Amino acid sequence: MAGRARILLLTAFAMLAFAANSLLCRLALQQPSIDPASFGSVRLASGALVLGLIVRLQAGRAAPGRPDWPAAAMLFAYVACFSYAYLTLSAGTGALILFGAVQVTMIGAGLRAGESFRPVAWAGLLLAVGGLVYLVSPGLSAPPLLGALLMAGAGVAWGVYSLRGRAAAAPLLATARNFLRATPLALGLSLLTVAHAHATPAGVALAIASGALTSGIGYVIWYAALKGLSAMRAATVQLSVPPIAALGGALLLSEALTPRLAFASAAILGGIALVLGSRARR
Repeated sequence: MAGRARILLLTAFAMLAFAANSLLCRLALQQPSIDPASFGSVRLASGALVLGLIVRLQAGRAAPGRPDWPAAAMLFAYVACFSYAYLTLSAGTGALILFGAVQVTMIGAGLRAGESFRPVAWAGLLLAVGGLVYLVSPGLSAPPLLGALLMAGAGVAWGVYSLRGRAAAAPLLATARNFLRATPLALGLSLLTVAHAHATPAGVALAIASGALTSGIGYVIWYAALKGLSAMRAATVQLSVPPIAALGGALLLSEALTPRLAFASAAILGGIALVLGSRARR
């Protein structure tokens, strides 16, 4: 029971971190405070620095290990695609495409591994997805094709990265190394787009907060939580991020908090509770 409570607590903290990260990204990228490539570079570099310091303080000199370049590539692809997609997509449209792609990726992996849902879990999943669609659907129109493809790519990359994280023997060390290896990829993208680069102190500060706090440390917590979650449950619980982010926007950015938002959030969180309360079959 104590172990299950620990997994639930870690999962809750990870979702809060991801929601906070979403708010930071939206604030920085929807205003002309920094360009997407520079935001991604600063985000990854600051995350690598903070995680490297934590690894050094906890374990001293890190032991050598086999480089996981596919994980680093997925991390870079997520950061880059997410940043550029939000140049053309609205927040609701982007969230729907992103988490839809995450669901397809992680649930597909779970089914391939032999997992299956009990009827109550399927009901919970449908309730959660229905709540998410209800939350973001008002005014939803056909999104720009390029932006939609980029956000779908970000969702697939995040799903693959999360699944690879379940096999990490040392989540903190693995996350630090992934951030470090992804940083040169982001810097390369910044060099390719240097003609469009711009950054203000506020934009850089938001990118640092996103990388060091809500991304780097948030991913460490998520890695730890993933060890106690099936692929299907890990996919479903991430549906809580959009309503949490929307609530944060209402409290911190003075965005409207409507009855529709409250109802959709209850549906999503209630559906997640049904999924987490059931047991996956193999």
